[in-house]
Amino acid sequence: MAIDDPHPSAPPPALEAVGLSKHYGSGASRFDALSDVSLSIRAGECVAIVGKSGSGKSTLMHLLAVLDEPSEGEVRIHGTDARSLSARALNRLRNREFGFVFQQFFLNAQQSVLENVTLPLTIGGMRRGARRARALEVLGTLELAEKASAKAVTLSGGQKQRTVIARALAGNPSVIFADEPTGNLDSATGAIVEELLFTLNREKGITLVIVTHDDELAARCDRQVVLRDGRIVSDSAAPVLEGVAR
Repeated sequence: MAIDDPHPSAPPPALEAVGLSKHYGSGASRFDALSDVSLSIRAGECVAIVGKSGSGKSTLMHLLAVLDEPSEGEVRIHGTDARSLSARALNRLRNREFGFVFQQFFLNAQQSVLENVTLPLTIGGMRRGARRARALEVLGTLELAEKASAKAVTLSGGQKQRTVIARALAGNPSVIFADEPTGNLDSATGAIVEELLFTLNREKGITLVIVTHDDELAARCDRQVVLRDGRIVSDSAAPVLEGVAR
């Protein structure tokens, strides 16, 4: 008869960086974008990666999202070393486990909102009817269903960013990476987008990694990881701002 372990081991982190470094060039022209960074992010956690321009925060996000390869160190996804995965497995991981929200939107301007949202589902091999139904479901959740047939070029900035979030959500990701998600938005629209992201984290348990230079946005996260010159200089729970609720 099996005996239950009275001290079951904790699940591995959703994301883990171990001794990550990223270099560009060599010799006298070498540039160290990231140097010996180690970081662990639990499933369901909301983490802000902050720092001045050139601090390495976007580089760290790209490495954690396996969009780029480190010069040294390793990235572990739920305990699995990304280096052990084939190119096909990495593509499947990015498509099915990760969602991406970028400041620049990266929408196909001449395609419809629906076509933009279904793109990752198409890449993932989902059947046409199923991906259309899933995209319309997500668009409805984000109050964009009436824009499904509209071309992306006709949308406002806030509608474009909500479309990007819908595309990120279409594949039911466990992690969303958001790089300056409110950087191109006015303050009122940015607040709406922020609330959407935090609601997804809070209600759906999606791990949220936000790269930002916005102190107020960072302060709403569970943790702030501060980078300077490619190194972590601070990693602590964020202070709660008076009058600002998660």
